[in-house]
Amino acid sequence: IKIFPGNVSENKIKQFSPDGIFLSNGPGDPAAVSYAIKTVQNLLQTKIPIFGICLGHQILALALGAETYKLKFGHRGCNHPVKNLDTGMIEITSQNHGFAVKKSSLSKDAIITHTSLNDYTIEGLKYKNRPIFSIQYHPESSPGPHDSKYLFNNFITLMKKYKKINAKTK
Repeated sequence: IKIFPGNVSENKIKQFSPDGIFLSNGPGDPAAVSYAIKTVQNLLQTKIPIFGICLGHQILALALGAETYKLKFGHRGCNHPVKNLDTGMIEITSQNHGFAVKKSSLSKDAIITHTSLNDYTIEGLKYKNRPIFSIQYHPESSPGPHDSKYLFNNFITLMKKYKKINAKTK
């Protein structure tokens, strides 16, 4: 595991030869982090799996051409119900954000995987033919005992698959 600052170049990340890239949470307007959006756009040219949480979710969406907007009322605290659209299950989540991804701005490759049951904003995305996905809420906080642990397992599975494919092409 290697932690890079938000203003790292894609070349520095590539030199590390990561099995996966985790885009972490953070405060503020995601559009203001233009340097990180540019870095993620360049990293999308690789086949390296990417998992984004909170601000990382928003930066990934922006890097893929979507837009974000400021929520009238930010999502703060725990016990926010989110529906997993793949399974139909409700996850109890912790949240701390004031921006959301604009549904109408998503590309045709974007698939909404999770939605807020409070205001129906996008809470999760994945993309066709790409080893990337993201979540708006904080699964690392385990608010509903372990409702979202599977996300980390999914990322580990993606990284193992990428590593096998990468080993075959060398």
